[in-house]
Amino acid sequence: MTPTVAMSQLNITKQLCERKEQNFPALYRYSNIIRVNPPVNGYPSLSLPYVTPTSRLLLLRYNLLSITMATQTLNKEKLSNKSFILNKPFDVAFDERPKPTIEDPHNVLVAVNYTGICGSDVHYYVHGAIGHFVVKEPMVLGHESSGTVVEVGSAVKDLQPGDRVAIEPGYGCRRCRHCRAGKYNLCPDMIFAATPPHHGTLTGLWASPSDFCYKLPEQVSLQEGAMIEPLAVAVHIVKQGDVKPGNSVVVMGAGPVGLLCAAVARAYGATKVVSVDIVQSKLDLAKTFCSTHTYTSQKVSAEDNAAALKKAADLGEGADVVIDASGAEPSIQTSIHTVRVGGTYVQGGMGKADITFPIMAMCLKEVTAKGSFRYGPGDYELAIELVASGKVDVKQLVSEVVEFDQAEEAFKKVKEGQVIKVLIGGPNQ
Repeated sequence: MTPTVAMSQLNITKQLCERKEQNFPALYRYSNIIRVNPPVNGYPSLSLPYVTPTSRLLLLRYNLLSITMATQTLNKEKLSNKSFILNKPFDVAFDERPKPTIEDPHNVLVAVNYTGICGSDVHYYVHGAIGHFVVKEPMVLGHESSGTVVEVGSAVKDLQPGDRVAIEPGYGCRRCRHCRAGKYNLCPDMIFAATPPHHGTLTGLWASPSDFCYKLPEQVSLQEGAMIEPLAVAVHIVKQGDVKPGNSVVVMGAGPVGLLCAAVARAYGATKVVSVDIVQSKLDLAKTFCSTHTYTSQKVSAEDNAAALKKAADLGEGADVVIDASGAEPSIQTSIHTVRVGGTYVQGGMGKADITFPIMAMCLKEVTAKGSFRYGPGDYELAIELVASGKVDVKQLVSEVVEFDQAEEAFKKVKEGQVIKVLIGGPNQ
């Protein structure tokens, strides 16, 4: 007789598997041996042909999470689109919003599994604006997300329901000169999650172009998938710095992006990577995470701070590449005095719109100075490869994982600087 797997057993085993943080292959790889039965008492059931008890147990063990997700796929109308919404500074609410639909045949619908809290999310939460991007109407927050595909458009070839993906939360018009030049991050008509007037990914369901959803390898978890977005930011910054094997790299700021920049620089072959911050606990993490050296920034002039930094890290005349991931004026000033003659400086962090900048030092040393904004072609793929290969362990930066209903408390913790990175589970978890 063909054994039927009860929904209660599926859910119980799914919970046990999640506690072990295991990943499972997609159900559809085994579609030739798994079949969906008519609903039993209102619940879809799944059957396996008769196999030995040991084989059946192994098959269930390694595919149960995907089976459960497929059951959700069959019942997508039951999925929630509960969303975490910012009304105005410090005023947030939960609301069940209309479910998005696939309006383009190249789009997919994703059930969001995890979303990280970014500094920009907190900035909107506190100030209600970033530059000229102002929250004028209630806006769903969040843009660092991973999820599971639940529906695909008719023209989608590379994804199918059940696939686990990292979501790139912004895409360009595909027509302007920046998009056509491969710099879609500079598109003036960029649609980016949680950037007014566009809603973010702290929601149950997210519709996206399929080419901006990246399938996760089996060894990369959905929690790690939510860390791909900030890692892609770091990849883009390090690319801008043209970091090469054997380089010395200084990273100002040991927040999530700064730490990830240091990790990517090491992966690129930098032999000396120095993390700089004013918070000792962050520097302690940097030393265990990726950095070869750390330095506690002092309340002295930029020149004196740079001199002490170069001496402490044995940088000689200065670092080959200096990255500012803080956006703080003193840090930026120190960066220019830290980079060597003919070196490269990259501004990755955003701070005040206008600052006092040591332009004389930059010119006399003929420093190559570059900005960095979000990410571009290839950055997500490389970020996923860095995690999949074990070169960057993003799990070390996850301080806490909370349920969706705890989103407001999580934002408060990030605002107070109590954590490095918090992940919020999706409402359909």
